[in-house]
Amino acid sequence: MKKSDHGKKILDGCKVLDLTQYLAGAGVTRMMAELGADIVKVEISPIGDPGRLLPAVKDERSGFFVQHNRGKKSLCLDWNKPEALEIIKDLAKDVDIVAENFGRAEILKKRGLDYESLRKTNPDLIYLSVSVFGRDTPWNKKPGYDYIAQAASGIMHMAGEPDRPPAMVWSALGDSNAAVHGFCSLGYALYHRERTGEGQYIDLSMTDCLFHFHDNALEANFLTEGEFVPKRYGAHHQLLTPAGTFKSPEGYIVVLALDLQWKNVCECLGRLDLMTDPRFENMKERAENRLQLAEIIEDWMRTFKTDEEILDRFETHRVPASPVLSPLDAHDHPNFKAREMVRWVDDPLLGKIPIPGFPWKFGAQPQLPDIVAPTLGEHNSEILSEKLGLDTDEVEALFERGVLFSKDTY
Repeated sequence: MKKSDHGKKILDGCKVLDLTQYLAGAGVTRMMAELGADIVKVEISPIGDPGRLLPAVKDERSGFFVQHNRGKKSLCLDWNKPEALEIIKDLAKDVDIVAENFGRAEILKKRGLDYESLRKTNPDLIYLSVSVFGRDTPWNKKPGYDYIAQAASGIMHMAGEPDRPPAMVWSALGDSNAAVHGFCSLGYALYHRERTGEGQYIDLSMTDCLFHFHDNALEANFLTEGEFVPKRYGAHHQLLTPAGTFKSPEGYIVVLALDLQWKNVCECLGRLDLMTDPRFENMKERAENRLQLAEIIEDWMRTFKTDEEILDRFETHRVPASPVLSPLDAHDHPNFKAREMVRWVDDPLLGKIPIPGFPWKFGAQPQLPDIVAPTLGEHNSEILSEKLGLDTDEVEALFERGVLFSKDTY
């Protein structure tokens, strides 16, 4: 294997024009920034990315914005002024990627910032659009955010107790999942262009990405001739058992044991008789009698003083199990520490703050860069000077005409 140059970042030289906001789009370019991409984030004055307003905010600075916009250069423009749009178009002539996640395609199209317009001056451009429902759909004009995608995708229908209303996943599951899909799609688009020289348009729907989570809902319903109806099942899976959340001495433990681990479960519980019990002789029977099996497992758990003892027993018998951890449990957890998944980063306004770590561990770039999130319009002069060749007087004139905007405390 060729030895990697660990001083070079994976996306060094990749130029990105970032028209994104909030998370589903900004999350895409956030991950690219970690790999060294040169990202110009174009914001709309006077607020900029509305993610700057999301909690928690301290001294006007949003921790949410910091987490999802580190390593980007901020250019803040008044999009109502034609000069501002011309600046964006000029920047788009010399980039590899444009990324956007506006609610409606018309917002960019009427300003000449859509794919078809920009590719006229940049034929090999890769253009990523992230939206709740996708651009090519009857619902392409419906407004929406993460929880709307959770509802429309069927994910919300599957979350919660059977006799209670559907439950939202509090974390931004739709946004974050779409961001990862977008990030990956751009890698393949760059690979395709490397081989063919062709750019392309990518239409990414948050709802599509969440719908892709359904591992067997459609085919299980079809193959059982409608006997299986996918629905929220609460603490224990409808088709797989034991697969659910069990009350333990100190909290909750999740167990997921498939057919190959059923003997391990019985041995772990000291109940080999369960293997010949007609209620549990196969997966179908175990699923139908899952609440009875859950009671047996929880009775066994009550014989222990600590969750750690139970988890050690499960591990000894190769039964997949985990405690139910809160996000804050990760701070001191040895697994999260070993994976560097709680990351303390520096911010010029907030100081050190914790954010989730980078999930990819690339051998070609083992070290992540020290990058910070920009203040609003922080890089106006730098971007216009270095990328468009404007001199100091020209940049100052743009400020005076209200084309440019900045705020160093935000």
